[in-house]
Amino acid sequence: MAQVLAQLESVHMHYGAVRALSGLDAALHAGEVLAVLGRNGAGKSTAIALWLGLARAQSGGVRLFGKAPGALLQRRRIGVMLQSASLPEASTVEELLQVTRACYPQPMALEVCMRLAGLEGLAGRRYQQLSGGQQRRVQFALAVCGDQEVLFLDEPTTGLDIDARSRLWSAIGQLRQRGKAIVLTTHYLEEAEALADRVLVLEAGRVLVEGTVDAIRSQVTLQKICCRSGLDSADVAAWPEVLDARRDEAGQLLITTADALRVLPRLMAADSTLAALEVTRPSLADAFLALTQEPQE
Repeated sequence: MAQVLAQLESVHMHYGAVRALSGLDAALHAGEVLAVLGRNGAGKSTAIALWLGLARAQSGGVRLFGKAPGALLQRRRIGVMLQSASLPEASTVEELLQVTRACYPQPMALEVCMRLAGLEGLAGRRYQQLSGGQQRRVQFALAVCGDQEVLFLDEPTTGLDIDARSRLWSAIGQLRQRGKAIVLTTHYLEEAEALADRVLVLEAGRVLVEGTVDAIRSQVTLQKICCRSGLDSADVAAWPEVLDARRDEAGQLLITTADALRVLPRLMAADSTLAALEVTRPSLADAFLALTQEPQE
């Protein structure tokens, strides 16, 4: 087992009558990407705040590099990208990076950092002149420019278009290959599926499930059937074995079921023109929704 770099042990945290964390156990190991998922209010941001020393637990243990967080030497070993940031708007991109790099003993080369974050050609641009997506990329660059051991990335691709998001995914992958340990919170479940070595799903301040993406998907028996069919999706949705049926943007019929072997014969018997049939396992998004949905009364 790789070294534990950040840990929460039986942590309880509440704000007045609101219980944010209820005996939470979590750990980040060296060299891994840990995706922390959960609905709004599940406790993700509180867990990050504890690791960063921005909040103190009412009970339980919080460790960063084996000690209580908050010391200067610890802060120099971590990089942080929060959901929002307030930066000097008149400063240029290069000025912001140079000032931040000076805080670390062995920072990443400026050119390498800018290329990693997709900021080529923007060194002289003032922060206030950048688009929202460009500002988000600057915030990412500031989080990683110290070449730190551990990175906390809180919703890093919020506000980015598809191309910029893909590029940031590649950057996170490169950082992992360089041995960085990364805590990633995201609402884009395909992001966690693409990047994470391990996933932690929180619900009401507790760990609902944790493990690899494949391990979590295996806990959900749902299957997806995709095909071209003239059948009415509402009629198919009424079949006993079908949990959901709808059309996607391309007009294909998408069926969710727990028993594809029973649905397929009926589907093929009902539509002789059936084509482009495909059965797939559940995605991480399917598993997340199944695991966190409210129980039906």
